[in-house]
Amino acid sequence: MSNSSLKPAQSIPVYKARDFTVVNGANLGDPISFAAELDLDDTYELNKTAQPYRLSVLAHDDGRFTIAENTTTGQPGAPLHLDSCLTLMSASGQTSELLVLVETDDAGNVAGVYALPLAQLTPRTGYALVGIDRDNPRQKFAEVACVSFSRGTHITLASGRQAPIETLKVGDMVLTRDDGPQAVRWIGHSTVRAVGDFAPIRIKAGTLHNENDLLLSPDHRLFIYQRSDALGAGRAELLVRARYLVNGDTVVHEDGGFIDYFQLLFDEHQIIYAEGIAAETLLVDTRTRPALPDDLCEALANSLTGHGPRAHLDFEVSEKLLDHPDAAAILRRASTR
Repeated sequence: MSNSSLKPAQSIPVYKARDFTVVNGANLGDPISFAAELDLDDTYELNKTAQPYRLSVLAHDDGRFTIAENTTTGQPGAPLHLDSCLTLMSASGQTSELLVLVETDDAGNVAGVYALPLAQLTPRTGYALVGIDRDNPRQKFAEVACVSFSRGTHITLASGRQAPIETLKVGDMVLTRDDGPQAVRWIGHSTVRAVGDFAPIRIKAGTLHNENDLLLSPDHRLFIYQRSDALGAGRAELLVRARYLVNGDTVVHEDGGFIDYFQLLFDEHQIIYAEGIAAETLLVDTRTRPALPDDLCEALANSLTGHGPRAHLDFEVSEKLLDHPDAAAILRRASTR
């Protein structure tokens, strides 16, 4: 197994507990907390001045989570626990889910509580707590962590033919950048609300030499080869998260409604071609493993050795390096010079 320090941290948008408080119910005035302190039917509101923080999470091979460096809240290195998944209901009857994460100190005492909404919350709107799930928060977190392609995305097969992702089957041979033709081991499918920080990213046709629009999950990493080092990364090969390329024009958040997502799993973490753009497939680690069916987890427990260190994982660039008015245009030019 790989060293956890080599694995990429995941940055998630969270609210601090004090920003989501009870306005009606048994715990009136109290902030959101861990499951043992919650009461069903309490009504919560998000403070009108609340702003999300970026919590960086590092997954370890032994199943632990800790707060990573470059976080905007929490203490780097502190243990982080996925406490529960809450179901909330608005006055209109619409339900949404929220993950509760708990930071602890060296003595095991609670140092911070964070709320990770899985759908956008509206300030000054009442949300009744109607469900508390302590058994499956890791599975819900895994759904957030999985990189996904949208329905209709054309994937390049080993034959060179492009096929919509929803038509692929286990065993189909797909062209990979590093290892040639490889068989699909598993295909995941989920439907999620396309809102807020979980809204997919649309890379419009031509932006990165793609013939058609590419719609994918926001933390999906794209592989880009620069013929000239336009970003000053010190190397030609880059892994870039889609969300860092948003410019409001050729790369945009596709906010609103629902989206069908598909995940592709191979024996090794691969770079494949989606609408002609080189993009990563599902990386199995502590974060994403709970998204797999139990029987698959058991069957593949000792065979997915290629989901440890891979040379291309060292190519990821930081958000700071991509802090340009139009990083996508810079990368497009750099890849054609």
